[in-house]
Amino acid sequence: MINNKTIAVVVPCYNEESQIEMVVKNMPEFVDRIVVVNDLSKDKTETVVKSLINNVSYDSSKEIKPKRVIPNPYNKAEQILEKVNDEEIKFYTPQKIEESKSKIVLINHLRNAGVGAAIASVYKWCKNNQIDCTAVMAGDGQMDPNELDSICRPVIEENIDYVKGNRLIHRSALLVIPKVRYLGNSILSILTKLASGYWHVSDTQTGYTAISNKALNAVRIHKIYKSYGMPNDLLVKLNIAFCTLREVEIKPVYNIGEQSKMKIFKVIPRVSFLLLKSFFKRLWGKYLFRDFHPLFLLYNMSFLLFALSTPFMIKILKSILFGNELNPFTFLAFLFLFITAFQAFLFAMWMDIQDNERLYK
Repeated sequence: MINNKTIAVVVPCYNEESQIEMVVKNMPEFVDRIVVVNDLSKDKTETVVKSLINNVSYDSSKEIKPKRVIPNPYNKAEQILEKVNDEEIKFYTPQKIEESKSKIVLINHLRNAGVGAAIASVYKWCKNNQIDCTAVMAGDGQMDPNELDSICRPVIEENIDYVKGNRLIHRSALLVIPKVRYLGNSILSILTKLASGYWHVSDTQTGYTAISNKALNAVRIHKIYKSYGMPNDLLVKLNIAFCTLREVEIKPVYNIGEQSKMKIFKVIPRVSFLLLKSFFKRLWGKYLFRDFHPLFLLYNMSFLLFALSTPFMIKILKSILFGNELNPFTFLAFLFLFITAFQAFLFAMWMDIQDNERLYK
């Protein structure tokens, strides 16, 4: 605990038998629960975790139990929310939860579902048990446990909704992070800025994060993207819910025995498409249905004008390629539509940045 606030750490695992013991044993003392998710590993990850359950010290005074709503005439809304929360279990990956008198909780997925699904399972557990701060630390050992304090404290002490580490601003980033990963991370970070509305965010692919109980209740956890685009998708959902965010500098850690399972050239196209869809969900969900802002009209006007300019652009390209005479009207129409669309897009983006400044702490 920190300041009497409960802290749990999510440790998603898939074939991490060589690393998981190091991760668990180096967990800071202030952590109340270590919730390991075994995503149907093919190695001995489950066996290693079970052997650790009885060997990790446990303070019985820190026992955590789910708190149920006590019905009364004035909390009908809370009763309905609790019922919906209970019914949502069917949307999560089938799992078996092994809880005992131990600091470690083991959740075994009955099918392999991806890192996003693994984190979602623990988010659900932490939400049900009203954990004040839920952090994520990968089971491959790439996250320094000594930095967990700086990740969790803004959530505990300053009521920040979501805190994430940032390796790209560390002075060693260009030296330590593999060049291909650095490039891929940078591309996805730029796209995530536009999609999520958190315009100052970078290193969107880091999994070293902490989230408040308030934020867990603000998003539909079971709808989080199940694979490697999970951090990007979660940022969009948090922005729609008006959640505050902070980035904390962390050092990049590589080559300590981990084996990355991410195929960067497969992930970038898939996550890019996810972010495109997420942008429009944020645009409609946040700036039309939850609230209204003129940037909704400006963004959509720019897209419409870009679309209207496309036929004229095609005619211009055909004239250039085939040597045909160019109609002056075609050129002027394209120029007018494209410039107007571009200006509308830039103005909408500026308004978007200004509106979301309040969420970046």
